[in-house]
Amino acid sequence: MPGWRLLAQAGARVLGCSAGGLGAAGGSANRTDIWLLVRSLHGRSGTWWDEHLSEENVAFVKQLVSDENKAQLASKLCPLKDEPWPLHPWEPGSSRVGLIALKLGMMPLWTKDGRKHVVTLLQVQDCHVLKYTPKENHNGKMAALTVGGKTASRFHKSTSVLEFYQELGLPPKQKVKIFHVTDNAVIKPGTPLYAAHFRPGQYVDVTAKTIGKGFQGVMKRWGFKGQPATHGQTKTHRRPGAISTGDVARIWPGTKMPGQMGNRDRTAYGLKVWRINTKHNVIYVNGSVPGHKNCLVKIRDSNLPAYKDLCKNLPFPTYFPDGEEEELPEDLYDGDVCQPSAPSVTFT
Repeated sequence: MPGWRLLAQAGARVLGCSAGGLGAAGGSANRTDIWLLVRSLHGRSGTWWDEHLSEENVAFVKQLVSDENKAQLASKLCPLKDEPWPLHPWEPGSSRVGLIALKLGMMPLWTKDGRKHVVTLLQVQDCHVLKYTPKENHNGKMAALTVGGKTASRFHKSTSVLEFYQELGLPPKQKVKIFHVTDNAVIKPGTPLYAAHFRPGQYVDVTAKTIGKGFQGVMKRWGFKGQPATHGQTKTHRRPGAISTGDVARIWPGTKMPGQMGNRDRTAYGLKVWRINTKHNVIYVNGSVPGHKNCLVKIRDSNLPAYKDLCKNLPFPTYFPDGEEEELPEDLYDGDVCQPSAPSVTFT
């Protein structure tokens, strides 16, 4: 390290002068002392990590952050500062906002006719509307609502991002998505979104990033049969074979070839909602959805033409717990679901 060597030499010269060297004639009044402080990281960590905190400190920090977030949100939602936005009725062709949920896992569910269905549990955690963009400033066709889900740590966000959330009065979010809505489905930024935004019996589309499998061949990626194992075949057992013809003299775009498998956004269309837990904000959708456990998914009303008419009986533009005349029960079931509290099937 030449820089440290030069600094040490300069310090030695000054110390030599003050001790009676070249500058001894100046007296002790001009004496200059240099202190070199070296920080040693041997055996110690320069950063406080989560495991360095005790259980009491962790609980205290979480409670402190939660209280700060609630106070910040309450200061921004004061009705004296900003009036609530008007609510419009549902019209044919209306498009509502969606949610961001956490994939918990899968479980079985039975209907009243005795059939077994596998459902995926999606939990809505701290989902809020962050920003409204009118269609004139977006794409000219539909307005956009930016939605954030699951509170993230402030230590992993930049200063500019923290300032944006501070103006909204919300904690930073881990996942942010944009939903296209019609003008009558616009929601005020800062509004919380719940699982009761959807209803049992309707159909939704779920978008998430699939599980990454790395670089894979055509047999695993596309299900190719492969080449024969014997009869003169060597080193071609798992190869794709011919990928084009001679007269074309090119490979057509979209040809199935080896490459990256997974880790891409995919959408599962037309998944039925069987059950909704309003206490824990859990949505039970039919079948499997893309992504691994604890990943964040995007849920919206199904765009399939056969299910668009079912949206007219849904909360519009969203579910407001303060505006409901009757409090919702803890569990909402589809009419065909056999509830766990129901009596067992009897044969007469």
